[in-house]
Amino acid sequence: MKKVDGLITVVGVIILGVGLCMVKTIENAQGIFLTLPYILVGIGCGIFGYGMSNIISKKAISKDEKLQKQLAVEEHDERNIAIANKSKAKAYDCMTFMFGVLMLIFALMNIDMIAILLFVGAYLFVHIYGIYFRLKYEKEM
Repeated sequence: MKKVDGLITVVGVIILGVGLCMVKTIENAQGIFLTLPYILVGIGCGIFGYGMSNIISKKAISKDEKLQKQLAVEEHDERNIAIANKSKAKAYDCMTFMFGVLMLIFALMNIDMIAILLFVGAYLFVHIYGIYFRLKYEKEM
């Protein structure tokens, strides 16, 4: 896993570097090139942070076997899994109403139709995804 985390970190740095180079070199940007460099910088920073956090956390616990065992037990503990699943379910319920209200507000504000349709598409995708896995798990259990 060390190689994967290192690779993820390097990919993040590369994407960050490409974004920063695009910010400095592209003049009179139009269309997608107005925002693409900044999107790449954000994605690069996120990927780099994820990779580095994995590397640092693994290095910090690698010297303490007792801590490694304790973390492994806590990670696979049924109570912690149930708590995490319940919190995700509550967040999903909140997201359903929040996104519905936001879509209505955007429509009333006369936001560009493409933006609204993208929002509606993402909203429907999340709900179809939830329905799919609900049906799948009902068949399994």
